[in-house]
Amino acid sequence: MSYQHGVYTSEVPTSITPPVTVNGFVPVVVGTAPVNLASTPKINEPVVCYTYAEAVAAFGMSDDYENYTLCEHIYAQFALFSVAPVVFINVLDPATHKTDISAEAATLVDGQVKTAVNGALLNTLVVKSDDGLTTYALGTDYTAAFNDDGELVVTRVVDGTIPSDTSALQLDYSHLDPSAVDADDIIGGVDVNGVATGLELINEVFPRFRLAPTHGLAPKFSTDPAVSAVGKAKMLLINGNFKGQWLDDVPTDTVSQYADVAAWKNDNNYTAPHEITCWPKVSLGDRQFHLSTQVACIIGQATADNDGILNVTPSNRSLQADGSVLADGTEVYLQQQQANDALNANGVVTALNWVGGWKAWGNRTAAYPATTDPKDAFIKIRGFQNWLANTLVLSYWQYVDGDLNRRQIESITDSNNIFLNGLAATDQILGGRIEFQPEDNPTTQLLDGKAVFRIYQASPVPNKEIEFILEYDASYLQTLFG
Repeated sequence: MSYQHGVYTSEVPTSITPPVTVNGFVPVVVGTAPVNLASTPKINEPVVCYTYAEAVAAFGMSDDYENYTLCEHIYAQFALFSVAPVVFINVLDPATHKTDISAEAATLVDGQVKTAVNGALLNTLVVKSDDGLTTYALGTDYTAAFNDDGELVVTRVVDGTIPSDTSALQLDYSHLDPSAVDADDIIGGVDVNGVATGLELINEVFPRFRLAPTHGLAPKFSTDPAVSAVGKAKMLLINGNFKGQWLDDVPTDTVSQYADVAAWKNDNNYTAPHEITCWPKVSLGDRQFHLSTQVACIIGQATADNDGILNVTPSNRSLQADGSVLADGTEVYLQQQQANDALNANGVVTALNWVGGWKAWGNRTAAYPATTDPKDAFIKIRGFQNWLANTLVLSYWQYVDGDLNRRQIESITDSNNIFLNGLAATDQILGGRIEFQPEDNPTTQLLDGKAVFRIYQASPVPNKEIEFILEYDASYLQTLFG
């Protein structure tokens, strides 16, 4: 190190604001990641992340959201909305989703050369002489490392055996091929050994981390009806105990007109009560995000502001966006009535540029208008029903296999009424009660060890429409006379 005498400065990477931890919001995101850049790469394994650094360590980071879909959500979740935790599942496997490059011509410039294709797998790199007859040694003849753009850079070692006057080399290596990942990889399955992959891993989240998933999504891939169908099925009953909501998108490359969205949605069965369907995409600078990504983050942020209780609507809340776009970058500017009549009225959440900037717009689940029951038609009510059900499972699991006697029944009813009264006192619900009724508990059922409690509650519906009636009152003309 040189002798220093004076004043010096240095820089560190821009930090990410520490996220807010929300127990009532646990999204599970399935997709692809540049694991060649990860320090501890994870493939087909659920990973719970509380910070941006944890996510990057497990999955790497790239601005190429089209090929690496988890990066879109990592950036939105931590950099834009600062909400945690989130569970990521990467299905891009370097062992199968790769392409081999042989004898790629490489020209050294100032002792360095980059691979022609990004996504290079460092452990597959072989550097040879221009004629291919000499193989050079890593660490002795050259070094190899990824730069900030994810490019693999080969640097000649001055004291190595690569001649200083050599400018041409050959490179052999394999690189990730995200295009090889298809719907089947996202859907996954369970093999003969019981090993799960893809969406099937959602059921392993609670046994691994004791976190009940609340939302599931697969940005980009959820525009495939087959993926969305399986995703919805998985979120309907998670681990045999919990309920969640599935977020998906209508494709913007094939559905470019807002008037065509409802027909595509219905034709492809995007119509479930626990489903939130979105169109189009949104942009922030030169980045594009699937609207489902940002809507999920909005729900998480709103849940954090609501003391961790999932009793919120994403509608009329701020997106981190400066435009809404199609996949090809074409800008979309919806008028409010277009958004209302063509999209919201058909159970689609969209983006609206309104007072205060770009907002998520729409509070209906995908089941609307075929379903009008508030618990299934409103995103907010459906989310709260799920949260309440999951909370009951977690809270009263301790009573399972306890004696079915009067003391246990009174303990469950009393504690539940206190819980419901607390929710009512904070305006989370308008009111609630629990009852243990004889008609729900026949003798034959009690003899089999089953007790049924009936809970009544009502959380506030979103005030989706406010009307002011204006009338000119001529009597006020009398004020002209003093």
